[in-house]
Amino acid sequence: MSETVETAKVLYSNSGHNGPPVEPHYDDRYLHIFSFEKYDHTKWHDWMHRHWDVSLYASGIYVALIFLGQYLMRNRQPFEVRRALLLWNVGLATFSATGFFRSIPELWYEWTVPATGGLQRSVCFADNHNIATSLWGLLFAWSKLFEFGDTIFIILKKQPLIFLHWYHHVTVTIYCWFAYSAYDPSSRWFCTMNYLVHSLMYTYYAMKVLQIKIPRHIPMAITICQIMQMVVGVIINVNTYYIKLSGQECKRPYSNIHLAFAMYTTYFILFANFFRKAYFRKKSVKSS
Repeated sequence: MSETVETAKVLYSNSGHNGPPVEPHYDDRYLHIFSFEKYDHTKWHDWMHRHWDVSLYASGIYVALIFLGQYLMRNRQPFEVRRALLLWNVGLATFSATGFFRSIPELWYEWTVPATGGLQRSVCFADNHNIATSLWGLLFAWSKLFEFGDTIFIILKKQPLIFLHWYHHVTVTIYCWFAYSAYDPSSRWFCTMNYLVHSLMYTYYAMKVLQIKIPRHIPMAITICQIMQMVVGVIINVNTYYIKLSGQECKRPYSNIHLAFAMYTTYFILFANFFRKAYFRKKSVKSS
């Protein structure tokens, strides 16, 4: 583990992560900024830049605890965690929905700003980045550590733990912490999309805990949204790669493009396979 961390640190130091290209602004040009959102950006950015490897250690501990937890639960009865699980899902659904509504205005503004707006500006420049969206970007990175808690409930309930679940948790956590200090402009896409999908996903989980009868097309639609998130992620990475190759200005490190492309491509494959198994293979078996 230590050798892996040291290798990652070397790659990080050579990746062009030298601090944000622009400081976030504090005016209300397109989004009202609440007082609690005016945090010490420089202090937190510097801390994340120096300690991004926390995500590596946390992910290693997380994977180890998965196997330990499954071992300890092998001869035990599943725990009754319905009330705690409901609070967990409602809390994360509320957090994700709030994050989405605080993040989407900046993305929309960059896409529609007169004369210079569009996809390229939204993924390459952070000139109009505001302190509120910056805070929710920081909270987004930290929330990935918090979301490791999803797995605790799966283990305590002795439910099947698929590779996609923990692989997704580990890789997205490491990427978010790795990319944060570069202040990658395209992160506004990734954060906003993920906040939206998670608000839907955790709301669905909360409804399941309450034993509300949910039509089959609802979870199918949520999984499709997850897959589309991966498709958009791949498109954005390919697009910014060619923008930089063409010599046009783009404030995004190649390291972020390469890592994000690899991450979203594997997610697309895994989620598409999950969709096929969950909604088509069972149907064909039942029919036969």
